[in-house]
Amino acid sequence: MGHLIELSYFLTAVLFIVGLKRMSHPTTARSGILWAGAGMLLATLVTFLHPQIAGNYLLMIAALMLGSAVAWYSAKKVEMTAMPQMIAVYNGMGGGAAAAIAAVTLLGGPELWDHAALGKPLWLFLLLAVLGAMIGSISFSGSIIAFAKLQEYQSFRNPLRFIGQQKVNAILFGLMFVLGLIIALSGSDNLALLAIFFLLALALGIMIAMPIGGADMPVVVSLFNALTGLAVAFEGYVLNNSAMIIAGIIVGSAGSLLTHLMAKAMNRSITNILFSSWDALGSGGQAVTGSMKSMEPPDAAIQMAYASKVIIVPGYGMAVAQAQHKLWEMCRLLIENGVDVKFAIHPVAGRMPGHMNVLLAEAGVPYDLIFDLEEINADFPTADVALVIGANDVVNPAARNDKSSPIYGMPILNVDYAKNVQVIKRGKGVGFAGIENALFFSDNTRMVYGDAQKVVAGLIQGIKELN
Repeated sequence: MGHLIELSYFLTAVLFIVGLKRMSHPTTARSGILWAGAGMLLATLVTFLHPQIAGNYLLMIAALMLGSAVAWYSAKKVEMTAMPQMIAVYNGMGGGAAAAIAAVTLLGGPELWDHAALGKPLWLFLLLAVLGAMIGSISFSGSIIAFAKLQEYQSFRNPLRFIGQQKVNAILFGLMFVLGLIIALSGSDNLALLAIFFLLALALGIMIAMPIGGADMPVVVSLFNALTGLAVAFEGYVLNNSAMIIAGIIVGSAGSLLTHLMAKAMNRSITNILFSSWDALGSGGQAVTGSMKSMEPPDAAIQMAYASKVIIVPGYGMAVAQAQHKLWEMCRLLIENGVDVKFAIHPVAGRMPGHMNVLLAEAGVPYDLIFDLEEINADFPTADVALVIGANDVVNPAARNDKSSPIYGMPILNVDYAKNVQVIKRGKGVGFAGIENALFFSDNTRMVYGDAQKVVAGLIQGIKELN
């Protein structure tokens, strides 16, 4: 039976890896999710055969039914704009589960430890359990704060900062680390000591997440995802569960790579994101001169209808307005009129990597019309019209021109190089970075104010009247 379980766990790992690989491209992402889901189903079913859980079937089935019901309902109800929040919550649950496993293990006492260690040095067994508890707890509480910030709950909306904050974090980490070593090296299962240790870890997760502003939160969510994977891998070693070890390593490595890529897309380091967010720097940068010039939808429609090349730059505003379907309807009209239409996607557009790609795919936009920053930037100087719909910081020329700007050095879409720029925006507010966008004040830019879906509907009407 043991060989069958291990073989099944190995097959689970293969399914996870194949699924992750297929998720890396939009055209195969759906099948990738199914492959990974099959792996998770296999691992769950095989776990019922594990000799260590004999007699706990009723509790396991109840937990599976409850968790599946909550997951199914929330997944059906969540809006695409709220997907980052859901990812933060699910990631937090993974970290919390790893911490809970560690808590049960550490509270089990010497009798459980001697049985579970299976030849490993007891100090190493307990140290890995402590590390899993520490990392899982930080990921859990930090992810919950990330969810609250992304959901824009009033109490969490603004970053919380105070003088000496990093010193407080260092003290929390030092106390947590010392207590963890004491627990691991002394083999103590003292309830009060363990409670203080877990409270310190949870507090540290909150303290890490609270100062982070909206611009940086997707990166931090990805970082917490990597930490969750690491915690699961540690607890897999503690439980001698190869499926948890492999799955944790996969999640941890994928999350680490994604965090690195997102930070690179912002031209910032992870430490800079954690300890100095954009919102703290939002007052920097040169003053923007000039004024925003508006344009009505009928005039914007005329400009696009008679263009040879139009590049669409979607952003979070499109997601909020759920304008992707109307946008594709407009693009189809332009294409029928012989206009060359392309979509330009910035790596951190929206609230998570791939956010815009998913929305455009949902609307039926062919993937061969969607281009990444490196592929499309050279096309902007030849574009008659660049239509920015809800994007802000990722098209701000200050990142290229203003060394005093907090976003200086961040790769941007070269929208300002287009012959004409139209920006659909609900108001004159700033983006996540908290700074004015010089693009909006350029001579070749016109602002089309209003809800994105209603504005695009007006553009469609205008284009139709010209046919």
